[in-house]
Amino acid sequence: MEYVAQQIMNALSFGAEYALIALGLAIVFSIMGLVNFAHGELIAVGGYTMVAFGALAIGNPLIVIIGAILAAALVSVTLERVAFRPVRYADPTTGLLTAFGVSMILQNIFLLAVSPRPVAVTSLYFLDWPVEVAGLRLSSLQLFEAATTVIVIIALTLFLRRSTLGLAMRAASLDFEMVRLTGIRANRVFAMAFLVSGVLAGLACIFILARRGSVDPHLGFNPVLKAFVACVVGGFGSLPGAVLGGFLLGALEVAMLVLLPQEYGGMKDALVFGVIAMVLIWRPDGILSPPVEKGDKL
Repeated sequence: MEYVAQQIMNALSFGAEYALIALGLAIVFSIMGLVNFAHGELIAVGGYTMVAFGALAIGNPLIVIIGAILAAALVSVTLERVAFRPVRYADPTTGLLTAFGVSMILQNIFLLAVSPRPVAVTSLYFLDWPVEVAGLRLSSLQLFEAATTVIVIIALTLFLRRSTLGLAMRAASLDFEMVRLTGIRANRVFAMAFLVSGVLAGLACIFILARRGSVDPHLGFNPVLKAFVACVVGGFGSLPGAVLGGFLLGALEVAMLVLLPQEYGGMKDALVFGVIAMVLIWRPDGILSPPVEKGDKL
């Protein structure tokens, strides 16, 4: 029983991590139609901010965490203003190439200005200690990750449904030109989307580093790639779909680790993506996207 509960918590923990990153991707895509592959570098920015705070002998973990989130949010808003705003109305391919370009530039800045090697982050030790819940011995990191994701989903839902700017963002995802006709400034909507995306990247960074313990220039590449897959599975542009896809991907990863013999553990990702491919054959537009009859192709 304890083993089953542990694996369920592992699935929730990995799923929560992917859901946070997938939400950050989906909220930008839903408004701009842009897949921001530079999102992974925002995670690395948060990690290097923690390293910088540690070098400055700032021992308060709360300050380090807040600093990482603020740094990721600030860089995200800056990238929107400097890199993505000029290509806002360009062809979608231009935006995609811009995102790849920004990602490469930031990675090389990390390589040249810091180090190509992993740098240890020691300020998050308090997030990973054993706790006992209903007789089960679990990791506090798993509980923090799952609880934080639930709180973020609730807060984001309230923001999008109750605030004026949140309602404008929801409307912009459906008909941006109509939102502009109501007098709401486009720059505010886009900047808020990137701000929320940056905050989510900072939160994901905290949990990734609490598990890994070090940051390197390519820290965010694999998590963002898997979060992108989670968005596709759930339905790109759908925030509930991003959450569902993240938790589904986390559950599949843990299931493969548990079910596969040890000598076949290296095939985990291949099998996970194989299952996802079958899901997409069933629902090509994503699980939560309404089915659309597209006709036969010659």
